[in-house]
Amino acid sequence: MRFDLELPSQHSASHRVAVLLINLGTPDVPTPRAVRKYLAQFLSDPRVVEIPAMVWQLILHGAILPFRSRASAKKYAQVWMPEGSPLRVYTEKQVEGLRRLFAANDYQVIVDYAMRYSTPGIGAMLNQLKLEGTERILLLPMYPQYSSSTTATAFDDAFAALRRVRNQPEIRTIRHYADHPAYISALAEHVHEYWKLHVAPDFPSGDKLVLSFHGVPKRTMDLGDPYHDQCQLTGSLLASALGLSPVECRVTFQSRFGRAEWLQPYTAPTLAELGAGGVQRVDVFCPGFTADCLETIEEIGLEVRDEFIKAGGKHFHRIPCLNASPVWIKALGEIAAQHLQGWPVIVSEPLSALA
Repeated sequence: MRFDLELPSQHSASHRVAVLLINLGTPDVPTPRAVRKYLAQFLSDPRVVEIPAMVWQLILHGAILPFRSRASAKKYAQVWMPEGSPLRVYTEKQVEGLRRLFAANDYQVIVDYAMRYSTPGIGAMLNQLKLEGTERILLLPMYPQYSSSTTATAFDDAFAALRRVRNQPEIRTIRHYADHPAYISALAEHVHEYWKLHVAPDFPSGDKLVLSFHGVPKRTMDLGDPYHDQCQLTGSLLASALGLSPVECRVTFQSRFGRAEWLQPYTAPTLAELGAGGVQRVDVFCPGFTADCLETIEEIGLEVRDEFIKAGGKHFHRIPCLNASPVWIKALGEIAAQHLQGWPVIVSEPLSALA
């Protein structure tokens, strides 16, 4: 299926266009040293931890990194794939899939990826794209819901890198796609396919689907961050697409860190409550994560699962993230294509356009 894009002139078709997928990051290897390096960069971002730097750095390096690095390294080792970190492996597969999709539709678009807190860095990739002659770059964060601690900091890093560039490329950004029809459709098709292959064609009565999003401190919502509302919007649209009621489908938030109040309801306590309340089977899906990672595979698939089983639940299913599924690659292409409108991306124009 050909995307509906504005056709460029022959003269402008030589200008290079790129789509840069941006994800959070991952340690290079599952060792305490590598994890500590990654966490130090991640947790030093003032967008992520909004505590005065002088105070926070003492806490971070004195109390958190020495202990959390070892514990996290063991968890990473549990989920590590033969090809490497799941997040990196699936992000690379998404890049490959999007490249094939664009090529099949005669689009001359470079597709690559960058990580906010590890390699390849955003600045390094922008420089590489510029060296390749790229004049226009679309930044596509792999965060469907906007948050200052994910989307905004990715853009901060990109714009900081561009401050050092004299002849800057043209930049476009995608702020969010929490309610994009292609994204919601991909989520629904992905869940239906899981049920068809692993459980049943339809969601059995009496069971629960929990949509677990990554948590952020409640204070961010109070300060105007739209993340909470966008997660709820995605959850509502997905439940509707699946034909589920609010009783059958719940939105929760995971990965709480520290003593401050975070967005609620929390995922693990919710699963324990369901198990203790007599719910026999729960499926957990993480729509806000476009690629499986430590938080989905280990936290949901092991820790949260144990909470549910210990509380009395019987059957727990972790539905994999979208990863590089065909429905997601197609949706990702549609989302990118809308934001490429007007840029020269067609290899050769149809005869009708040249007449």
